[in-house]
Amino acid sequence: MVASPAAPPGIPAADTGPNEVEVAVEQMWASRHAARLSMPFPVRLPLASSLAFVAGAGLGLSHGATEAGLRFRAENAHRFPTSQVGWYLYHKSKNYHMALGGIREAFRMGLKQAGWVGVFIGMEEFIDRGRAGVMRAWRGVRGVNNEEDRAAGSRDFLSSVLAGMGTAGAFSAWNRFPVPTAARVAKMGAKVGLAYGLLQDAVGLLRGRRLGYVDFIRRHTWGMTDEEKAIQPK
Repeated sequence: MVASPAAPPGIPAADTGPNEVEVAVEQMWASRHAARLSMPFPVRLPLASSLAFVAGAGLGLSHGATEAGLRFRAENAHRFPTSQVGWYLYHKSKNYHMALGGIREAFRMGLKQAGWVGVFIGMEEFIDRGRAGVMRAWRGVRGVNNEEDRAAGSRDFLSSVLAGMGTAGAFSAWNRFPVPTAARVAKMGAKVGLAYGLLQDAVGLLRGRRLGYVDFIRRHTWGMTDEEKAIQPK
């Protein structure tokens, strides 16, 4: 076999190390694997808001059309048509009002649902990052990879519960609910956050994602791994 010729003087030899593109792809997949539902926050936020808008628009369309139809019937109860042509025009006008009311309510409720779901997702990510920052400061962890590792381990149901309660509190403050009503809304937000958080944790465990409380139980039951010992402060 003929050896490859050496690089001419003055020309640097080709780099045989890992390609920058390959490193970037590996980092992207690692970040995606560590994220909730294997979706990074910039993807998860618009996707969740879009799904919430579609669901809210569907409910708003049904509710708005029904309400507009009842309102039209009540407003014209004193002047019902007396002829076949009159009834035709009556139902045509009623259907027009129902369609207009349904579309208007669909956009209104869809935007409202998308906004509050966006608040929840953003608050959940903010709490994840905040908890990771506290853990980094407490354990003295340094380095970008280790910091991302801590952030990945803090993405569990506790952040979802806190985000649910925070979103419920913001919703109660926005609508100026009294204290008893706000307490019930906060309890409902905590339950929804708990259910959604546990569902995310179950999906994450099935996909091999790390969870902070699972690692805590494992460390105090079987001890730390060599990788975890390596990032501990000296």
